[in-house]
Amino acid sequence: MVVAMALFALLDANSKLLSGRYPADQVIVVRYATLLLALFAARAVLPGLGGRLSTAHPWLHLTRAAMMIGSGFGFFLALREIPMAEGYLVYFTAPFMTLGLAALVLKERTGRAVWAWSLLGFAGVLVAMWPGLAAGGPVRAYLWAFFATVCYAMVLTANRLLRHETGVAVLILWSSLPGLILVSPFAAMSWVAPSALDLAALAVNGVLAGGATLCLAIAFRHDSAARLAPLEFSALVFALSFDLAIWGVWPSAWTMVGAMIVVFACLMSQRAAQAKPSGKT
Repeated sequence: MVVAMALFALLDANSKLLSGRYPADQVIVVRYATLLLALFAARAVLPGLGGRLSTAHPWLHLTRAAMMIGSGFGFFLALREIPMAEGYLVYFTAPFMTLGLAALVLKERTGRAVWAWSLLGFAGVLVAMWPGLAAGGPVRAYLWAFFATVCYAMVLTANRLLRHETGVAVLILWSSLPGLILVSPFAAMSWVAPSALDLAALAVNGVLAGGATLCLAIAFRHDSAARLAPLEFSALVFALSFDLAIWGVWPSAWTMVGAMIVVFACLMSQRAAQAKPSGKT
């Protein structure tokens, strides 16, 4: 789960660098095409790698694929117009959505302690980002970020429902192929010819998104939302690291205090989830 958060943060940073030059549908299409090419190239070298491609749950996979498309479009369009800090503040409502969906859909018992530590984690995010928040972006950007967050929480719920799927090939195929088919006509109409360097960056987006998605699926295959959802706040630490590494933005004292609160809350939520197992597995 933590590796997934690191990959998503790097994906968001890369997408923000690309967002001013390429339309969202083109970025999404190249992402899915890269994943499919990587999958079939690997299976050509090692036949059967990643397990079977068929599934007994096609509609659940298609629903998951639709939510992934919504999440990808939403975050891309939001971060085009607002700073990463403000987009992430909206995104950090995802753990609460995930915990709620786990209770409603998965019938998992979460426990008050996990909710409490999640609230502390969100408070840490507020502390870290509050001095730099202006909320001066267009309303549509925040709505796109919220839409993307809802879709993302639904993807996590679908991952838990699909936890009995064997192998990772079926997860890549059924998330990438429907998206490629659906979005390609729109991407063709607004296509912008990329330079060789930008094409490589667009392809890297696909690798990052695929790696993050697989990490999420594997995480939810082995543990409950109560254990995993609070770890989403660890994305703050990676976002701060990439801000420093890519844009040279040093964290303020407020940011460091907030990050320490987030890390503490994540650790304590793990202890709370271990102390009281969360229902169905």
